[in-house]
Amino acid sequence: MPPVTDNKTATVTILLCALGAIFEGVDLQVAGVAAAGIVGEFKPEPQILGIFFSASTLGLCGGALLGGRLSDRIGRKRVLIVSVAVFGLFSLLAASASSFWALTWARLLTGLGLGGAFPIFVALTAESSPPNRRSFNVALVYSAMPFGGAVVSLLSMLIGSAHWRQLFIVGGVAPLIVAPIMAAYLRESQAFERTIGTEGAVNSHEAGFVAVFAEGRASRTVLLWASFFLGLLTLYLLLNWLPTLLQGFGLDKRHASLAQIAFNLGGAIAALLVGKLLDSSYRRSSAVLVFAALPVSLACLALAPQQSSVIVFIVLVLGILVLASQVVMYAMAPQCYPTRIRGVGVGTAVAVGRIGSIAGPALAGILVARGLATKQLLLTLVPVTVVGGICAITLVWIMSKNLGYADPQ
Repeated sequence: MPPVTDNKTATVTILLCALGAIFEGVDLQVAGVAAAGIVGEFKPEPQILGIFFSASTLGLCGGALLGGRLSDRIGRKRVLIVSVAVFGLFSLLAASASSFWALTWARLLTGLGLGGAFPIFVALTAESSPPNRRSFNVALVYSAMPFGGAVVSLLSMLIGSAHWRQLFIVGGVAPLIVAPIMAAYLRESQAFERTIGTEGAVNSHEAGFVAVFAEGRASRTVLLWASFFLGLLTLYLLLNWLPTLLQGFGLDKRHASLAQIAFNLGGAIAALLVGKLLDSSYRRSSAVLVFAALPVSLACLALAPQQSSVIVFIVLVLGILVLASQVVMYAMAPQCYPTRIRGVGVGTAVAVGRIGSIAGPALAGILVARGLATKQLLLTLVPVTVVGGICAITLVWIMSKNLGYADPQ
């Protein structure tokens, strides 16, 4: 990925990707924050509610695979604009759903757009950034997602659970406004254009899914997939079930929403700091710190006294660590692959992660239905984060050697 020479073009591209990621964050988390109103209206069983939470992530899996593959063949910009318009359109459809299953299908189709968009946000940002700001810019775009989640959590506090459809309307209108702005002002990836110009269009074999294992990339791909799977299992279980779990600690809806906002904002702020560190010689040590502290924070939340202030503070720290760990992975993903297969490389990693996203909320639904307490559910995540952390740190070590980074002695 050679440095971008047109700073103005790069800035506009990164800002538009960040803006789109804000709205992606709204649509990703709207189901979780609207859950109380949805349950009040449709009264689904816990297992069925878990299917609803997993519907969008199932769509995300397919969207990431398809979007990443297409972006390597026809360009990042076209696929991104269509993806943003798709998740906006089907979020509006969800707002008008007359039954729980119609709502679930709308979330599935919303996920197709969400899955197609975010790998391209990451790839396009990485390809538009100079080497000394690449991880920070990816972190900036990634941190826009939890910011969007915080916005929709705040809206849910203001409008009341009975008006949950308004949250889906916001999640639909905003991306449909930004899509034509992207069409007018977003520049196609210059790295992609240079690759097409020098190598010609990428053929099906070169851009195929097998390519992510070719030419010595197998070990980094496996580590990347494992990290994404376990990391997104943890993240989406928490994003979708955190308000319900916090109420299991005795918090009322208001304090649960405040904790959800703290989770998102804390993570968004930390993401920027971690992104900066990943562009420096402290890449390895910052990754070790994040992945070592994550399981500790989960255990602390599980064992915390039932005091609102203590729980909100621990959730803030947990949000910092969970989202910072995701920044590490999203910063690593585009650097694992050359430009000609970067879309499919990032897309397949995100898709594998989405399988974890599907498993996490569905698993929580099953465990809650069987009577597992909030404390026990959180403790089951501790070994998951330990294994995921080992995979991620190993990948950071490998990529740091390839990129010439070393922690200071």
